[in-house]
Amino acid sequence: MKNIRIARGLGKELYMITDNVYQSMFLVYDKGVVVIDTPPSYAARIPQAIAEVTDNPITHVIYSHSHTDHIAGTRNLGGSPIIIAHEETLRLLKRAADPNRPLPTVTFAERYTLRVGGQVLELSYHGNGHEPGNIFIWAPAQHVLMVVDVVFPGWMPWRRFAVAQDVQGATAQVDEILGLDWEILVGGHVARTGNRADVELQADFFRDLKQAAQTALTTTRPGEGMDPKDLGNPWAVFDNFIDRVATQCVERVTPKWAGKLAAFDVYIWDQCYAMEQSLRID
Repeated sequence: MKNIRIARGLGKELYMITDNVYQSMFLVYDKGVVVIDTPPSYAARIPQAIAEVTDNPITHVIYSHSHTDHIAGTRNLGGSPIIIAHEETLRLLKRAADPNRPLPTVTFAERYTLRVGGQVLELSYHGNGHEPGNIFIWAPAQHVLMVVDVVFPGWMPWRRFAVAQDVQGATAQVDEILGLDWEILVGGHVARTGNRADVELQADFFRDLKQAAQTALTTTRPGEGMDPKDLGNPWAVFDNFIDRVATQCVERVTPKWAGKLAAFDVYIWDQCYAMEQSLRID
């Protein structure tokens, strides 16, 4: 089974669990434990991790969003916890009909406050960025904000803005995160938590990426340099155009960013492609 560790520095009985790829949290209160996300890669060991801190039972589970890689370990927790999620997450999970992702029992549209013992979690919905139903989870006493699959501290985001359904919405949410009052960010991925400098860095990267893609779109001519025999095939012309725009975008951002984000080389073409497509059609 995967090795996991508990990050204990979040304050007032709030803890992060990570296997250095995925992240979840749990909050201890006087009568129980609230678990936020259950990545199947290590969910079977979440009860063991909690037992290092408390004997209290798991009473609640919060879904950050519907995706399998973050919540499909829920049944490994045992018991019958109250499951809280956005109403869009319920809709998507009903459609998926996945037995490993039990349906939420409590849903909300815009905001929901969970008060358990002396602990508080504020859940809020900020629109479709990563996917419909992806929520912000704010622990006010601990000054911790959890937003999954939007910010990747120190790293290039997963390909195509972590397969965001709304690229412009995802980039706008990074700016929105910067405007909120928090000290520690839990992003759902990589080995560590994030700080404001991490979010500012990603916001700066997204601004440069958008400008590079926009410039490439306006300066690249369809069909230029192609074999004349292929110019009668509109699919070939357009495919060539898209690839050349993405390549020009990569060339523009690489000098500044290649050494600033881990795995930049792995996904930069994907990010340029996703941004140019979004600017062109969204």
